[in-house]
Amino acid sequence: MKKPEDIARQLGMPYESLDEATRKVARHVAARQHISRNTADEAANTTGQRAADAVARFGGSWTFIMLFGVTLVAWVVLNSLILARYERSFDPYPYILLNLFLSMLASIQAPIILMSQNRQAQKDRLVAAHDYEVNLKAELEIMLLHEKIDLLREGQWGDLLSIQQEQIRLMTQLLKQSPAAP
Repeated sequence: MKKPEDIARQLGMPYESLDEATRKVARHVAARQHISRNTADEAANTTGQRAADAVARFGGSWTFIMLFGVTLVAWVVLNSLILARYERSFDPYPYILLNLFLSMLASIQAPIILMSQNRQAQKDRLVAAHDYEVNLKAELEIMLLHEKIDLLREGQWGDLLSIQQEQIRLMTQLLKQSPAAP
């Protein structure tokens, strides 16, 4: 059974010079343990973060865009009809109150979407680090397999050589025992 130091030698580096992720992989390879895990369970998952994700998911959907468009058209039509009928509406053209609501919505929605993007970036970094560990372990396992195959092949070459030498000895012995051909 290999030690983590032996695994580090496979990488051409002393164990002490490896970063923590590579040391972890070396320990897992040496102990013959799997390294794969579900990274979705590792990300922080607070109520605020889940809410930010939900707002970003809805705010970036066609449903939101269509509802928002319908709301804007309804606002404009309603205010225009009231203005035409009563010569006074609660938000006359150029719809300053609507503009205020739109600005408030944007000022609230933008930071929430940024929080969600930061959270997604954090998840992506976690997945990338895990992918690195899995890929490094796979590479080390392949290197170890190559080493084992090379050892087997060297052993087979030795066996074949000894068999060939035995065959030559037997043929020489047979030639000595048989009468000379005319």
